[in-house]
Amino acid sequence: MPRAALVLGLLAALACNSESRKTEAARSTVQRFFEALPARDCAVLGPLLAGKAADTCQATVDDLSEHGFSLVEVLDAKVDGRDPNAVVVRARIARDGQVHEQPLLLRVEQHPDGWKLRL
Repeated sequence: MPRAALVLGLLAALACNSESRKTEAARSTVQRFFEALPARDCAVLGPLLAGKAADTCQATVDDLSEHGFSLVEVLDAKVDGRDPNAVVVRARIARDGQVHEQPLLLRVEQHPDGWKLRL
């Protein structure tokens, strides 16, 4: 019985560690994206985007910049219960200097070439 408890404990620790790495990678992706946004450089921003936003990087970046979107703070991050390769990041965002009261939920996905923000 003690051996089974040890194995379960180790599995729980590994799962926790894996989840922690995912949430930290997602947080970092969101922070890097918003830090790089003012430069509007799609060579840097494009690889951080998933889906259509990556295909239309310059238009996406121009739109976000035009409206003055900026990251105030990352509040938390949780692995999406429906997809273990996605993390939902809850962030406080400002638009044209006005901090939104309600946090924005950002989906960050794990891809073979890294973590990407889906806008």
